[in-house]
Amino acid sequence: MLKELENWPADNVSAAIVSDTDVTEQFGDQERVFSLASVTKLLTAHAALVAVEEGAIALDQPAGPPGATVRHLLAHASGLSFSGPDVDAGVGEQRIYSSAGFEVLADLIAAETGIDFGDYLTQAICEPLEMTGTSLQGSAGHGAESTVADLSVFAREMLSPVLVSGEVLSEATSLQFPGLDGFVPGYGKHRPCDWGLGYELRAHKSPHWTGSQNSPQTFGHFGQSGTFLWVDPALTAACVVLTDRPFGPWAKPLWSDFNNAVVSALSH
Repeated sequence: MLKELENWPADNVSAAIVSDTDVTEQFGDQERVFSLASVTKLLTAHAALVAVEEGAIALDQPAGPPGATVRHLLAHASGLSFSGPDVDAGVGEQRIYSSAGFEVLADLIAAETGIDFGDYLTQAICEPLEMTGTSLQGSAGHGAESTVADLSVFAREMLSPVLVSGEVLSEATSLQFPGLDGFVPGYGKHRPCDWGLGYELRAHKSPHWTGSQNSPQTFGHFGQSGTFLWVDPALTAACVVLTDRPFGPWAKPLWSDFNNAVVSALSH
């Protein structure tokens, strides 16, 4: 089902289909390192969940603008602007997609643990999962690099977690602050714009980067570097695609059609 990736207009494309126990199909160089852009947020969110499980931070402790918490930062509900310290809305009023919020979260984790966040991410996620090709080069919101091989392991963690409890991951992939409207970058405004704790929820958004055939329970993230990772609990499967062509008009029809084809193949 991955063969059509040969026709994508990118110099390099790598991909995998993943079950909760194995990688079921691969395409391209599984060890090639790609810039993840906002797929980084999945790694940061999972590291934050580990910090919660360890007791280093709590979801409802204050963080960010006055009145906001770790939960608000993860769910893009703190009111922080996209890329800086400005506050664009009241806490819990809008779903304002904020990379800056993840940077605030990373600083909090570093302060509470005494470990630089890049090192914490390595120790909490990469080392136990043996993700040797993954590193954080800058922003906790969009600065990681990784490989399909590593993200396949990470996808299995999101299907059957070992670093956090099933209960914590279930909460993280459940709707936080219902009813908030907001934008998905590149896909416009959604009413509502559902989100979990760092994980974007597909819900009933249209248009969307996942396929229309993906279940509403599907969660994941895409990146402006031309990358995406989704997990569909209804299929007990995940899909990782990394490219070296920045997201743009080329991606919208290809991604949706490709993901529908993957879901259709996995459903039969």
